[in-house]
Amino acid sequence: MTTEPLVLGFDTSAAHCAAALLRGDTLVAEALEPMTRGQAERLMPLLEEVLATGGATWADLDAIGVGVGPGNFTGIRIAVSAARGLALGLGVPAVGIDGFDARAATGTLPGIPAPRDQVYAALPDQAPRLMPREEAEEAARRAGLTFAPEASPAGLAEAIARLAAARMDQDTAAPAPLYLRAADAAPARDTPPALIDG
Repeated sequence: MTTEPLVLGFDTSAAHCAAALLRGDTLVAEALEPMTRGQAERLMPLLEEVLATGGATWADLDAIGVGVGPGNFTGIRIAVSAARGLALGLGVPAVGIDGFDARAATGTLPGIPAPRDQVYAALPDQAPRLMPREEAEEAARRAGLTFAPEASPAGLAEAIARLAAARMDQDTAAPAPLYLRAADAAPARDTPPALIDG
């Protein structure tokens, strides 16, 4: 008798902590908490709560799915680091899922909100990139697609878990962050190095 795989998916790429537990095709537990900060402290307790709600333990997991971005730099690093550590400790695969795949729908151009009225978008036959929202809307119109800027993370963790379940046997690369813009907090180029006494 074959048991259905148990997959935990989670994401902290924006102002939220989201997690979902999937057994086969069945969503058995999920949680979504909006937050602008504190994901590093909240993620592991939230994952444990989702597991407990689904009647599972860490040892029951067959795979982990994690949102790799694009989005908030710190949030992406939190989730990807957690997924890689859990996968190593549990001996299960961790599958990185980008935000475009997680939000994809037939006939739509997924847009991931970004600062300053911009979106991350993946236009047909082009690499994903950061662009002004108006430009993405126009590109979608020209391509005959509906532009769907996804502001809500509802269902995101479930989509990540479902895609990870489908890819867990062939996707062996460790999850890596997907960054499509430079960090806001980059050091100034003309700043001299700090002097250290002693």
